[in-house]
Amino acid sequence: MSGHADTIDLRSDTVTRPSTAMREAARNAPVGDDVYGEDPTVAELESRAADLLGKADALFVPSGTMGNQIAVRAHTERGQELLLDRESHIYRWELGGTAQHAQLQCRTVDAEERCVPTPEQINEAFVAEDLHRPGTGLVTLENTHNYRGGVAVPEAHVDAACDAAHALDVPVHLDGARLWNAAVALDTTPAALAREADSVMACLSKGLGAPVGSVLAGTESFVDEARRLRKLFGGGMRQAGMIAAPGLEALDNVDRLADDHENARRLATGLDAIDGLRVPTPETNIVVVDSEPAGITSEAFVEACVARGVRCGSVSEYTTRLCTNLDVDRADIDAAIDRIGRVVRETTE
Repeated sequence: MSGHADTIDLRSDTVTRPSTAMREAARNAPVGDDVYGEDPTVAELESRAADLLGKADALFVPSGTMGNQIAVRAHTERGQELLLDRESHIYRWELGGTAQHAQLQCRTVDAEERCVPTPEQINEAFVAEDLHRPGTGLVTLENTHNYRGGVAVPEAHVDAACDAAHALDVPVHLDGARLWNAAVALDTTPAALAREADSVMACLSKGLGAPVGSVLAGTESFVDEARRLRKLFGGGMRQAGMIAAPGLEALDNVDRLADDHENARRLATGLDAIDGLRVPTPETNIVVVDSEPAGITSEAFVEACVARGVRCGSVSEYTTRLCTNLDVDRADIDAAIDRIGRVVRETTE
């Protein structure tokens, strides 16, 4: 077992604990004042991340949300429109930051199972700047798509959306919080998935196990502006090498994301076999459970699962999310299936 036999935490891949190697890396990291550009460990992380993401430069930021919000602000002018999927993280889960930080209006489209807008949707939703309208200033995409079940969006779909936006002279930012998962699932590289985007954010604390931090990558001029905005947003860190060092260790965990994906498929198969649950096969590490056939609301389902030692999260009235991670092994998955099966049987008897 993973050490979490009493409580199996499947709420998110952000709940993992840093490994011994990460703790040692933090303790021994060479450090300096990063606001002055003097932290060698941060510089190493940024350089390595830029290479992996296929961009000229990168910036270490405290969180994925900050990275996204910096990118949105850097690419746009106040009052412009941001075009994005209506279920995207930037729109749904970032506290309206696009309105507060960048003073943008959002124009949403329903990307449905494709998860990123089609070229036709981008062309139709695009607003040209004129005397009366501020125009479309940015398109944002997401890969994997969190709310739509951790879908890994193929390169062709991302490239097509980017090409459509660029043909309209509109930049594109890619929210790649779980881009590493998408690359593993699609047997490609993060750089290939982000190649047509003008900027990309990728988390180190989702799936890869780092205790904190994300990276934002793009052109050198974009990262220069992003660095100023990070300071403006309160994200200028000092001896940040102590948290960048675990991030460097985390980058070595990309290949093992395949284990999380396999565990997610095993979990989904086991739960789908339970009478009253509908569980589609996941593409990455996010498992979506529909408990409506059993007549159990997600709130009640989550509460009962927690009582049985399985932590998960409610998404909507009958939909619950479970997320595999590096602190959960195959034995934990089998135990979770067994416990959830008892939850459903006891609740419906």
